[in-house]
Amino acid sequence: MAVIAGNWKMHMGVADTRAFFAALTLQEGAGGNELLIFPPAVSLGAAATCPERDPRIQLGAQNIHWQDGGAFTGETSAAMACEAGASHVLVGHSERRHVFGETNEEVALKVAAGCRHGLVPVVCVGETLSERQDGRVDEVILAQLDAALEVLDGDDQRFMVAYEPVWAIGTGETATPDDAANAHRTLRTRLEAVLGIAAAVRTPILYGGSVKPANAAELLSASEVDGVLVGGASLDPQSFAEIAATGR
Repeated sequence: MAVIAGNWKMHMGVADTRAFFAALTLQEGAGGNELLIFPPAVSLGAAATCPERDPRIQLGAQNIHWQDGGAFTGETSAAMACEAGASHVLVGHSERRHVFGETNEEVALKVAAGCRHGLVPVVCVGETLSERQDGRVDEVILAQLDAALEVLDGDDQRFMVAYEPVWAIGTGETATPDDAANAHRTLRTRLEAVLGIAAAVRTPILYGGSVKPANAAELLSASEVDGVLVGGASLDPQSFAEIAATGR
């Protein structure tokens, strides 16, 4: 079984969301995978109440604030995301880190907030091109993971990790299966050291970065790759259905 997650980013308003689920027909094989869609906040409720949405597709929030409420204009709390229909939450996506300046410490606060309200955090980690060229891949992704692990309880808190090399997001470039396997192995080893083997084994590590129907199977065949976090290809019902039917 693989985890197939689609991050719609700032696309798909309410009408487009309903049209997507009305047009989506899951192919044979998709039923064996765990399927997730992360709509924008304004479309989360529409996705949750859409009668055409296959109930096997779970929903997540793209971002939350670490406070449960207050004077934070434009933000969404974990409790609000839950009420709107989310079961998961993306935390620390590269665009949050590099466009909006989100720090490892803020990511940890958001992970903790999600956990308090029963959301499954999907903790995103990944290096920039310059960091890769400097040989700092392990240093960067482990620092990002460690910040989240400080607030996670491996005994009872379910969570996921998504490795998304920044240089491969929306660029058409894709890490090779070996690149993905090496990074995922580094992350898995850290999970084992901090949380124990049992928790590390049951924690899915997803790959994100220009995933398409043409390369999904090859990426999912790589060692330690438990799923994919899909960007642009998740906006098209046919493309997402094809990826959703891909197994490990």
